Amino acid sequence: MAEPFTWPVRVYWEDTDAGGIVYYANYLKFMERARTELLRSFGIHQNRLAADQGIIFAIVSVNVDYRLPARLDDLLMVTCEVAMEGRVSFAFQQSIWRERVGGELLTTGGTRVACLDHESLRPRRLPDELAQGIKRYAG
Repeated sequence: MAEPFTWPVRVYWEDTDAGGIVYYANYLKFMERARTELLRSFGIHQNRLAADQGIIFAIVSVNVDYRLPARLDDLLMVTCEVAMEGRVSFAFQQSIWRERVGGELLTTGGTRVACLDHESLRPRRLPDELAQGIKRYAG
């Protein structure tokens, strides 16, 4: 099995509640950043994909399990594993770790993403470069 893609995220004041704990919805933002950077590592820039090919991505489902809280100034490692789910969708499994992958596991989650036509919002086939990239980080 391939190593998961990993993206570091630092917890800032803006990410926390009054107690210095990361607000629950911000874990989804951290996961989104890692997914975007994973796509970028495949050479997929979502703004260019929309402009050049008329393709956008939409989240169709998400689940998150919160285990331990992250706190102000923590360094988090957000991992992504991705798998094809057909010709028009793919799925991510993600984990958020404190300091290092394999250390203290804070959060796990999954996201299903559909490839859509920008104008009609109807399903479109995944671009070949994405399908090839997915194979590198398949879980």
